[in-house]
Amino acid sequence: MKEDFFTYQAQTTPHPLAMEISHAEGSYIYDSNNKAYLDFVAGVSACSLGHKHPRVVNAIKEQLDKYLHVMVYGEYVQKSAVDLTKLLASQLPDPLKKTYLTNSGTEAIEGAMKLAKRFTGRSEIIAAKRAYHGNTQGAMSIMGFEERKQAFRPLLPDVHFIGFNNEADLEKITTKTAAVILETIQGGAGFIVPDENYLRKVKFRCQTVGALLILDEIQPGFGRTGKLFGFQNYNVVPDIVVMGKGMGGGMPIGAFTASTEIMDVLHDQPKLGHITTFGGHPVIAAASLATLKEILDSDLMCQTLDKEELFRELLQHEYIEEIRGKGLMLSLIVKNADIANQIILGCLQEGLILFWLLFEPKAVRITPPLTISEEEIKQGCSIIMKVLRNIKD
Repeated sequence: MKEDFFTYQAQTTPHPLAMEISHAEGSYIYDSNNKAYLDFVAGVSACSLGHKHPRVVNAIKEQLDKYLHVMVYGEYVQKSAVDLTKLLASQLPDPLKKTYLTNSGTEAIEGAMKLAKRFTGRSEIIAAKRAYHGNTQGAMSIMGFEERKQAFRPLLPDVHFIGFNNEADLEKITTKTAAVILETIQGGAGFIVPDENYLRKVKFRCQTVGALLILDEIQPGFGRTGKLFGFQNYNVVPDIVVMGKGMGGGMPIGAFTASTEIMDVLHDQPKLGHITTFGGHPVIAAASLATLKEILDSDLMCQTLDKEELFRELLQHEYIEEIRGKGLMLSLIVKNADIANQIILGCLQEGLILFWLLFEPKAVRITPPLTISEEEIKQGCSIIMKVLRNIKD
């Protein structure tokens, strides 16, 4: 199977991990030799309830027995999608009420950018340096990392960048700006949290000049930071919120939500202002609805903060310079990239899955399922410490 993988399936890097997967359940992934790997990555923050969560699986099976795809997005009334968007509205602060369901986070970013331009009548988009919002051409245009996008230029014009947490840069947001788009917590840059009421200051500047604030919640969203959405930790309400990854319980989905006033500009002048064939797919929406209900019905969000403290308590070593992030969106910042590589690859050999971040070579990703137990955290951290003790700087 591995030979076929390299022969027929397009690769994203020269050296993928290429682990042959047999099955997965709970906090574990099993390879074709039935070796168990404790998963501290959760499909890059996507499997918020772990693998094969019964509530999600049952919701999928129930919808499979009713119908699959029946029509392009927005034409038919389909219960799972309506119930999902209604429940989301009940959990979001006013005026965030209308949700457009997409196939992925990056597609939701594209829709949010179009929505901001359409609503404001402006073209300028301001993003953050070292930002990551996806890999389609529009999302890549607002990626703040030239090395990753220079081979694909020309990209969207009229995109400018500011420093995350740099208050002085807010003057660059002007009456020409359609939207400022920021990750609530910068992911690829190393899980950098906003400080000194930064997001509130950005929102105030946007309100002053008539621009919209778009917050990318694709990673922190759906309970990972102790709140349903990361921005709820920072006393700010975006004009448009984008979500994805963890909202699907392991299924592919994204969404963007705005006020009725803003969202309604997409349905006329022109009609079909944003369209998708499979967005809001009934099976995917059922999985997402089950995921959201489980997160809301349980105490998983409260547990994330206790679990964060446990990680911080257990992971102390001279090579770990800092632990960034919030809740179960954490990164170890170590002395250099070589140590990061040794930790990730060494832990894989020991049966623990860790991963890299996009733009910070000294970072080690820790984004386990929200359902991970304290015993599993202790087990995984013990492996990390064992590997650290064997590293020669």
